[in-house]
Amino acid sequence: MIRFECDYGEGAHPLILERLAATNMEQTAGYGEDPHCEAARGYIRELCRMPDADVHFLVGGTQANLAVIAAALRPHQGVIAAESGHINVHETGAVEATGHKVITVAGEEGKVTADEIRVVYESHWKDPTHEHLAQPAMVYISNPSEIGTVYTLAELEEIAKVCRKCGLPLFMDGARLGYGLACELCDYTLADIAALCDVFYIGGTKVGALFGEAVVITSDTLKRDFRYIMKQRGGMLAKGRLLGIQFETLFEDGLYFRISEHAVRLAMKLRAACAAKGYSFLVDSRTNQQFPILPNGLIEKLGERYSFALWQPTDAAHTAVRFCTSWATKEEHLDELVAAL
Repeated sequence: MIRFECDYGEGAHPLILERLAATNMEQTAGYGEDPHCEAARGYIRELCRMPDADVHFLVGGTQANLAVIAAALRPHQGVIAAESGHINVHETGAVEATGHKVITVAGEEGKVTADEIRVVYESHWKDPTHEHLAQPAMVYISNPSEIGTVYTLAELEEIAKVCRKCGLPLFMDGARLGYGLACELCDYTLADIAALCDVFYIGGTKVGALFGEAVVITSDTLKRDFRYIMKQRGGMLAKGRLLGIQFETLFEDGLYFRISEHAVRLAMKLRAACAAKGYSFLVDSRTNQQFPILPNGLIEKLGERYSFALWQPTDAAHTAVRFCTSWATKEEHLDELVAAL
């Protein structure tokens, strides 16, 4: 069985495993206060052109989302997100378990729009009963989105403009950020993201690391006491250097970007093959997630050899599926899938 159902099916990039083994018997301080974490922070700050940014390493995406949102909001406040946003559909209510409501908007192709944010904010304050409602106090976006779409620079600038006007911190979930930055439609860099977002994270779990996400905080308000929140939410890893070593390896010479480009290149190869066969797509994704609409008979046949996600039926005879490529996808496996199609 060749697996295309997710982008975290393998362990870690070999260079990370080599570095972990080479440093295994080092003695360092714990809880992210070691030289490897500090080196990784330096590389990330340099790429973001934010020498004063706080960089914290957490184990996973749900944990990062939970810690950031819990740190930013007061008890009566909620966070605006797309209906398809990860915090709304795939985190078992983790954010709402802290008492913070996820205030959803429809979004466009998985992306929150500036107009939707404005409407939610203004509608709340115009409502004479607003004190009986969760107060919108943060905006959460995923980039790429849950369906592989990416924001343009113009869209991010418009969202940031509305957020600043309304006093709403902007938080970007970057679990697959590497694949978004490698997308042919992407017209910005980490430095642009850092300039527009109050907080975001760079995903490692899905982009070459064994585990881990790097949370980058640019807002002085959100920096305050964040390590307290990490500890309280179970996010402060005692052997923090295990995270630092991984991000140090990913960013010291551009490995993160090279392996992201590999995944996207293979995804585009798959996309071209599907298009050549006349198959349409559920959404126009140019990242590592592809959603072709296939005949049910073909899906059943492919399922004998390949593992992939059944996304949603489109009619009685067709279903949209999701194929994920990753940093570790072998070209020969992708070619075999193309041949099978």
